This record gives sequence, structure tokens and C-alpha cells, in this order.
Amino acid sequence: MKRLLIVLIAVAIAFASCKKEVSQKESESNVADTTVYLVKTLELKKEKVARKIEYTANLLAYEEIHYAPASPGRIEEINVEVGSRVRKGDIIARMERTQLIQATEQLQNARSTFERMDTLFKLKSISQQQYEAAKTQYEVIKSNVDFLMRNTTLVSPINGIVTGKYFESGELYSGAPNTPAGKAAIVTLMQINPLKARINVSEQYYPLLRKGMKALVKVDIFPQREFRGEVFRVYPTISADTRTFPVEIEISNADEALRPGMFARVNLDLGVADALVVPALAIVKQEGTNDRYVFVANDGHKARKIRVDLGNRYDDKIEIISAEIKEGDQIIISGQDKLMDNSRIRVVR
Repeated sequence: MKRLLIVLIAVAIAFASCKKEVSQKESESNVADTTVYLVKTLELKKEKVARKIEYTANLLAYEEIHYAPASPGRIEEINVEVGSRVRKGDIIARMERTQLIQATEQLQNARSTFERMDTLFKLKSISQQQYEAAKTQYEVIKSNVDFLMRNTTLVSPINGIVTGKYFESGELYSGAPNTPAGKAAIVTLMQINPLKARINVSEQYYPLLRKGMKALVKVDIFPQREFRGEVFRVYPTISADTRTFPVEIEISNADEALRPGMFARVNLDLGVADALVVPALAIVKQEGTNDRYVFVANDGHKARKIRVDLGNRYDDKIEIISAEIKEGDQIIISGQDKLMDNSRIRVVR
């Protein structure tokens, strides 16, 4: 009985101690909840700013063609090497012409037959059906000859440079994919004057971008030079995943100093626009993330935490973008480093 009594007394003491500790923590929590933080605010107003954006991109050939005939066959000769410059219409390669020679002979026979049928039809010596049959046969064979001519003498469709050669004269072109792009080709041609760059622009700038807008391009390999560009294509859709849309920039490259694959920075001047800007010190970065927040004190008693996206920086101010932020809001610019969402505040001058 004595032992049982001792155990009961110990349990009672431990329970009382825990209750006291919990009560103390609740008391401390209540004190924390009622803490009033002194803050300073600034009324948010739109300001006129020079809207400039910068994106990084890899330079691309203005046009890239993996050139091959329409069907497999033996290559009689290839007239170019990697690095060869070609002009539109230059002969790149010739394919075996056995089929073309046979089709040409068939065309001569079909032409003679059609001319004879045409004369007889005009003399009303044959029916309309016989005439149409001869005409159709002639047109089909002629179309086949035209097709074979285009695919036995391969001519360059662009002014450019040969950047890849995958066969030699006398080899058999099989039609199997053999290029880094996963396409079948005898040679790869690139147009490098001009070049282009493709950037993915934030959806907020969609109303401001238009074809013909000027761009400034810089590359690390030529730090002292600036290259002129121009927007020539604005894609009509916005990605639901990234909230961006592609824009293609045409870049003048008359001296061919730039080459496809170079890393570049593209700057676009979007003119003057209204923007919501706040002092940089008003923006809070959440620890361990790249999320940025500001605190708003519209009622003057509680702080509201709002996530924002950042636009451009203008000296000591930064543009903020959020559907929850509007002109006239009271942005907390001092004392916000200790605040949580719904913290009690008192605005001081």
C-alpha cells in the first residue's frame, strides 16, 4: 500500500508539472499572438517607366535544311564539302539517272501518241474518251519525269553554307535517319546571314510585342560589339505550363562574325509604360525558396502577405506584378522582416 501511494503521488506531481508547462506555453503563445508590430507604409502608385526586357538565347541558323532526294538511290557525285558556300540554284549532288532516262524515253513516246490523238480528235476520227486517255497518260509520265529530274540533280534552295556531309560520291543513299536532328540527309545546309534567336517571353508582355520591334543582341565572345536585330515572328499562343510565348528575332550578320550555337543576350525596348514599383527593401524573400512577398496594411491593423512576381529594377525600386496588388494599396516598407500573415500592426509615421 505504501508503494502504491508513492506511485500515485509521483504521477500526480508529474501531471501537475505537465499541466503547468502546457499552461505556460499557451500563455507565451497568447502573448506572441497579441504582439503589435510597428511598421511604416507607402501608398502604391503607378509610375512611368522605360520598359526594357532581357532574355538569354542560343543563336540559330535562319534556315536549316537537311537535304536529300525523295527516294533512296546511288549517289553519282557530291560537289560540296563541309564549309563550302553555296548559292541558291547551285548543284549540290547528282543521283543515278537510270530511271530518269527510261522515263524520258517513255515521255517522248507518250508525247508522240498524244499529238497524234490530238490531230485525230480535231478531225473527229476518235472519241472524247480515247483523247482523254492519251492526254492523261502523257501528263502522268511528264509529272514523273519532272519529279525524277528534281531528285536526280539536287540544287541548293538557299544561299548558305554546308555544315554537314554524310555520304561520298558512289555511295548508296538509303533514306535512314543519319543526322544529329534525327533526319535523313545527304548534306545539311544553313543560312547564317541573317541568324535568328528564339526567346520565351513572359505573358505579361504579350500586348506590347509586335513584329518589326527593334532588338539589341550581345554575345560574350565579342563583349565590345552590339548586333542589331528585329522581331519577325510572335507566336500566337501562350504556354499554360510556363506562361510564356515564343518570339523569334532576326539578327543581321553581314560579316558572319556570329555563328549558330553562340550564347547571346537579347534586349528589347518596349517603350514607356505604367508600372507598379516599390522600394527594393519592401520585398521579402522566403527562406529556402525563390518566392518573393510584400506585406499590405490596408486596414491599418493587420498585415496581409501577398506573393508577387518581379519585373525590372529601376535604381532602388523594383516592379511588382500580382493580381492581388492594386494602385492605392498601403505597402509596408519598414518593419516587415518580423511579420507573418495576419500579424497585428500599428502604422507609424
